Amino acid sequence: MKNSLTALFFVIPMLLSAQSVKVNQDKENVQGGDAEGYSVELDATAAEVESAFVKYIKAVGKSKRSGKEWSFATPIINGKTYALPVYALIRERGNKGTAFVGIKTSEWSSGSADVKKDIEKMVYDFGVFFYRERVQKQIDESTRAFEAVQREQQRLTNQNKTLTTQLENNKKQKIQIEKNLENNKIDFENLTKKLEKNKHDQDSVAVAAEQIRRVVEMQKEKQKKIN
Repeated sequence: MKNSLTALFFVIPMLLSAQSVKVNQDKENVQGGDAEGYSVELDATAAEVESAFVKYIKAVGKSKRSGKEWSFATPIINGKTYALPVYALIRERGNKGTAFVGIKTSEWSSGSADVKKDIEKMVYDFGVFFYRERVQKQIDESTRAFEAVQREQQRLTNQNKTLTTQLENNKKQKIQIEKNLENNKIDFENLTKKLEKNKHDQDSVAVAAEQIRRVVEMQKEKQKKIN
């Protein structure tokens, strides 16, 4: 529960901060040759960018990968299918990851301007995709945290009802015990008085019994003297 709340408070400022995507014209050495295209620097590690890029390029078509580099023989970019290859590269600069997509101009005799324009949009769309995916993860984390808070809230509500019921029962038991104690006190006093009376009565009976015994003895003596 505590971890869920911590995650929620950590995510809120990130959700509220705006994220912009900036695409730059760039050059890279990819697949053993110079490539021209566009890159986007993202506020993430190269590993995070690569993970998102692998998901994103599924729509681009069949690719061949070598380390952090990709080549697409017949790429589908911005809804257009190209017969010549396009290359991609993920690199890390400082603490940020960059995704580059471009072509080797030596392989393109014509149409490079069109494909570069589509590549620019593709790279931009990937940047948007990346940040939206990140925010979605944050939304999922926040949702899980919210649900955890709701469950805890419900648990505490149920606990409150249980404790309230237990307290009411305890009050009733207390009243009954106090009543029983009062009755017990009265019974104790009555029994004590009866016991004292019984002792007194026993003493009186004992005196009477002794007197009667003496009378009987005297009568017996008197009987013996008759002749």
